[in-house]
Amino acid sequence: MNPEALAGLKEIHLPPPVGWWPPAPGWWLLGLLLLLLGWGLFRWLKRRRRHGALGREAKAELAALEQRYRESGDAKALAEGLSRLLRRVALSCFPAERVAGLTGEAWLRFLDETLGETGRPFEKGAGRALIEAPYRPGTELEVDPLLELAARWIERVSRGGCHA
Repeated sequence: MNPEALAGLKEIHLPPPVGWWPPAPGWWLLGLLLLLLGWGLFRWLKRRRRHGALGREAKAELAALEQRYRESGDAKALAEGLSRLLRRVALSCFPAERVAGLTGEAWLRFLDETLGETGRPFEKGAGRALIEAPYRPGTELEVDPLLELAARWIERVSRGGCHA
């Protein structure tokens, strides 16, 4: 080996360390993905909270209807109030095109379908009072089963069944 050849070599200079800015494209994609996930989580929580509020308000109104019935004994007013309450909840949870025009048997069928229970409690059970009691004076009303059925429907729909 020739020592004169080695004497002419210069020191090795390392490149400067890689800076943190600008980040590599993968970090940009990760940041965008995290922003999208955060936005989606925010919307999901907002929607869930809104439907929770809907359920709480509907249950409070249901309790007020029951209280008014217990004080007055007016079954017709209770049936009308329950029908209005259930329709308002349905319009909040489902598209208006699907709900707004329903009356009579079609309305009861819709309530049964969205309740998701067997036995069709609106069409064939206590729920029939919603379409019969307001128009038939002196109709005997099974109040407790009807109130319990309405509470179950509100709970089911507002808990996670809302499709709006």
